[in-house]
Parts: sequence; C-alpha cells; structure tokens
Amino acid sequence: MDSILNKLKQEFNQQTVLNKLIYINVGLFLLFSILSVFSFMFQFDLSPVLDQLYLPAENSKLLTKPWSFITYMFLHNSFLHLLFNMLWLHFAGKIFLQYLKPKQLLITYVLGGVSGGLIFIIAYNYIPALSTNINEAETLGASAAVLAIVVAIATYSPDYNISFPFLGFIKLKHIAIFSVILDLLSIPKGNAGGHIAHL
Repeated sequence: MDSILNKLKQEFNQQTVLNKLIYINVGLFLLFSILSVFSFMFQFDLSPVLDQLYLPAENSKLLTKPWSFITYMFLHNSFLHLLFNMLWLHFAGKIFLQYLKPKQLLITYVLGGVSGGLIFIIAYNYIPALSTNINEAETLGASAAVLAIVVAIATYSPDYNISFPFLGFIKLKHIAIFSVILDLLSIPKGNAGGHIAHL
C-alpha cells in the first residue's frame, strides 16, 4: 500500500500546476462520491462533513469555518458540474500557460475563487432578492476560479483565435464576453448566487 501511495505521490509531483488543479478537483469529487455510497449503505450522515467545506453566505457561519473560502472551490455537486469546469480549466489553462507562468495560473485560480466567494457573500447580504435565503445559502464549485483564468487570458491575449467545428475561428475575447453575458442573464433563472460569484 505504501509503494502505491508513494508512486501516486511521485506521479502527482511531476505534473504541471494545471494538471494538479484538475487532479485535486477530480480526486475530491471521487472521494466524496465513494463516501456517499458508504453513507447510503451504512446509514451515516455525510452532510456535517460537507457542511464544513462549503462556503456559507451567512457571516456568523463563515466565522466558524474561514477555510471554506478555499475548500469550496475544489468541490462539485455533480459529475456534469465537475466535467464542464474541468474542461474549461483545461482549455483556458493551456492557453494561459502559453503566455504566463504556472505560479500565475495558481494565483489566478485561488484569487478568482476567493473573489467569487466574497461576491457571493456580499450578494446574499445586500441584494434583497437573495437575502431572504441567506441562512441556507452556501456555494461550491470551481466555476469562479476557472472563469477568472478564462477572463485573465482573454484580457492578456484577446485576439487569440480558437477553431470550433462548424463555427470557424472565434477570438478568445468573444468567448470571455459571451461567458460573462451568459452568467449575467442567468442570474434570475436559478442559482443566482453562483452566477453572481462567477462574475
């Protein structure tokens, strides 16, 4: 067992920052998916553990778990949620690393996630349409962190062309603008806090 863990550790250490971020997100999703199977079979409640990792909107809850500013951005509530975020991260991260350093990618990911979390909390505390649900509101997912990377590289290299089947070449700045507009228009249609965090 030790040799397997050491081999996995060596393999992980040899990866790029981009791959490490993807592996951490996928690994945590698999871990909690497996734990949820055992939770179902042996009838124990996993929600107190997850509740410690999700980012709450309510200030008094946040004060008891400040680490959730980091943990929330590595967790996903469904396979599709994970898949789309990791595809975005891989796509934008590869372009990002053509121009900027791996450390800058990591910083952008973390600061994007933290900023998204702050906007989420501010929105639930000050926007009337959201504040009625503040006690139950919590968020998770890498979307804010990933979109920070998309917008950062689109700002740095706006005219970078990407080829899409049936559509031809589309500039990176247009993809970023479309993503931002889509989130903005999606606010009243469900998951308002999540879409605001993306912005």
